[in-house]
Amino acid sequence: MAYSYKCNISFGLVYIPVRLVAAAKSNDIGFNMLDGKTHSRIKYQKVNENGEAVSGDDIVKGYEYEDGKYVVFTDDDIEKIKTPSDKNIEIQCFVPENDIDPVYYNKPYYVVPSGAEKAFGVLTEAMRQTGKAAIAKTVLGSKETLIAIRSTGSSAMLNTLYFYDEIQANPYRGAGGGEAGEKELALAKAIIDGMEEKFSPEKYRDEYRDRLLNAIKAKAEGKEFAVPSQKSGQNISDLMEALQRSLDEKVLKKQAVSKAKSELKAKKTAPKTRAKKSS
Repeated sequence: MAYSYKCNISFGLVYIPVRLVAAAKSNDIGFNMLDGKTHSRIKYQKVNENGEAVSGDDIVKGYEYEDGKYVVFTDDDIEKIKTPSDKNIEIQCFVPENDIDPVYYNKPYYVVPSGAEKAFGVLTEAMRQTGKAAIAKTVLGSKETLIAIRSTGSSAMLNTLYFYDEIQANPYRGAGGGEAGEKELALAKAIIDGMEEKFSPEKYRDEYRDRLLNAIKAKAEGKEFAVPSQKSGQNISDLMEALQRSLDEKVLKKQAVSKAKSELKAKKTAPKTRAKKSS
């Protein structure tokens, strides 16, 4: 697994060299754009506004400060304006981990120490015991980034965060007549209690991706691919009725699962009988 970024974490006078390793990857299936008639690939050529082709080596970053006037920046220019603190992850404060609204989380990274393992262990264990997350800033690429570091026990996770002004306001402010009644709340909470279980991410799969891969395989073999069956939804206008029927279905399903488990357990614990040998 290649590292994504090398830097130092600093808090107080303590410096910990680390590398950040991307914690997530994309499993998106890529499609190529083709000519519908010939199935030849569509290519996108980089051209300037004069219609002349430009190679990747000749492309530079430019900022338009006036109409049609640009200042050009190279990668070296970008590096020159970084201060030593920009190249480090300097912890600015510690906050209760639960105080960070998940809407601010962006990209996750594993934090791997590349030295000062004892200091790294002390920091992560202290954060774990206090339930605190570290808030810091650094420059990744050409953009200053807000960061949260969370302890995961013996290690740590780093998440880049959106800045406050990057989060858009929720357009929903609550509609009229949306007050929850006691009976509706009681049924809704009963449904939630009945559906409660431990979060196990490994049990969830990208089923649409699986169906898409099967469709690709079928088409490549010149076969028709299976179309998934659609569940017919029930349109129930009365909220109480919808909640009650939902609860009844969950109860029946839970009873069926419990019965199946009991029968399976009974089969496993039942004494095995041996066939008598004929004399």
